[in-house]
Amino acid sequence: MLFLSRSGTRWVIVAISFLTILYIITNHSSNISNFDANDLFNQVSDYRIQYNNKLIAESENTETSSNHEPLTWPQLLKALTFDKTLFKNIGEDISKENMDFFREVYSKRITEPKFSKLTYNEFKDNNGNVKVLSKDEYPRANATLLTLVRNQELQDIVYTLRQLEAHWNHKFHYPYTFINDEPFTQEFKDTIKRHTVSDCYFEVIPPDMWNKPANIDENIETEKINKLKEKGVQYIDKVSYHNMCRFNSGYFYKMERLQQFRYYWRFEPATDYYCNIDYDLFKFMEDNNKTYGFTISLYDNPLTVETLWPVTLEFLEKNPQYAHPNGAFRWLTENVQHPDYNQITGGYSTCHFWSNFEIGDMDFYRGEAYSAWMDALDEAGGFYYERWGDAPVHSVGLGLFEDRSKIHWFRDIGYHHSPYKNIPNSDKCSAPEDSGYFAPEDVHDQNCLSNWIRLEMTNKELQDY
Repeated sequence: MLFLSRSGTRWVIVAISFLTILYIITNHSSNISNFDANDLFNQVSDYRIQYNNKLIAESENTETSSNHEPLTWPQLLKALTFDKTLFKNIGEDISKENMDFFREVYSKRITEPKFSKLTYNEFKDNNGNVKVLSKDEYPRANATLLTLVRNQELQDIVYTLRQLEAHWNHKFHYPYTFINDEPFTQEFKDTIKRHTVSDCYFEVIPPDMWNKPANIDENIETEKINKLKEKGVQYIDKVSYHNMCRFNSGYFYKMERLQQFRYYWRFEPATDYYCNIDYDLFKFMEDNNKTYGFTISLYDNPLTVETLWPVTLEFLEKNPQYAHPNGAFRWLTENVQHPDYNQITGGYSTCHFWSNFEIGDMDFYRGEAYSAWMDALDEAGGFYYERWGDAPVHSVGLGLFEDRSKIHWFRDIGYHHSPYKNIPNSDKCSAPEDSGYFAPEDVHDQNCLSNWIRLEMTNKELQDY
């Protein structure tokens, strides 16, 4: 039973409101079952509704007692954690069922988002008259294409840049920002400029944003890193990789050059873009009040984020006001496909948006909730004692502090960063594999996009493509 103290009466209202919202969200999301790939989501939804009703009833009917603590955010989030043993008639091969569902969704033929409100082709003058503007006339969003790249990656970044220009930016001419922890060579700059007419900025990361902070205990770091190295954790002994993860998590948007922009599109060396994109993605984000856009969702190695969730729950316990009532809690706490991941991390599914491609609103990162949380993460030291990546950090932050409806799956963007791909079934795309392709079969169990579709998207959102 869950009890509330007399002094915590207001928590009753908070808890009931929160759980009622979750009931509505769960009921709404169950429309995804119309795809009928399997019945897993129906069972999850039914359990979710029953359990939420049970908690609401207990909160309403239990007499308060001063001997018990008020309901906390960690308790609420733990109440959402999945338990496979509670579901009946679920096949043993969960990853296969999820991939079947994934393929069925991908079989739907799409063009671009039908629901997208794109105002860039209409402009009202001071008299209220509407003028239709061409793609060369309308005011652009305050945005840049952004990459963290080294001089020796010139050939690989040009490979990506040429595709971005051919498929999209030759129509919209957004500026590029290249960042590095050391100065770019003149050859790098000149070569880049030969491949675009857009403005290009070449920026050096300040050492205090890139280097290891002073609070990291090197003895503890060495001990923990050696243990993770013995377990085969990739890149764990590379200091530059830890610096990169921390920088991309909480510092890139603080750079002086990036202060002038609101939106960014992160692109990487040696990646593929398969589809022609006919609309302004940044204006789409701006006009539709979207905070973050992604193409691929994966599970992470739980050993790299073993304490990220406990540290976050401790932060929420002290700062409950930052959690958004319409957050992506179920996606963050799913426990069906990889229950061992959830156990290792203390409740986090490890599902994350693969940040090699992301389009985001930097004002979210600059906001009070994410900034305060980043301070707590920095203090905990997990960027160096473990290997907290920017992908899980961005994803947990967005899943907890933002309205999930402001997170957008760019299903129509064909993208490849080895070994994973997002290839829509569209006439605008040209790719070597079929539209249902995700990755080699031996990593199919790492696909978390089925969970996002089932648990956080509505049927209308899918049908609107």
